[in-house]
Amino acid sequence: MANLPDMTKHRGFPSGMPGTGVQFTIRRANPKGVTPIKALPRRARPGSAEHKIDAAFLHALWHHFGPEPFERGNLDAARLNLLFGREVVAAEKDFDPTSYEAMLVIDEKAARASFPESFEDVMEI
Repeated sequence: MANLPDMTKHRGFPSGMPGTGVQFTIRRANPKGVTPIKALPRRARPGSAEHKIDAAFLHALWHHFGPEPFERGNLDAARLNLLFGREVVAAEKDFDPTSYEAMLVIDEKAARASFPESFEDVMEI
């Protein structure tokens, strides 16, 4: 087996959205290389299933990390990319989008504007 890069596993972070097959974390580093973090257009309208998944992921991020910077680690790039550049931003000047050690932070103002439900103590899904 190839030597995979080190990757922090965020213990206690939900692995995905129940009943959907959508993952929030990955099990192991990608042997083909780290999937880059980049802002992707979000087409999910409020009330849609996709919007609820984005809101649930942000809810998990907020309740796990709060306003503090956090390491990308085993967080799923596809999910992060839908929030990146808006609700989740780089937490360091020399941000490396292809590093599992890249530091991110929630832009609380933007996140509360887009997904106010993510900041509730309990989120109905």
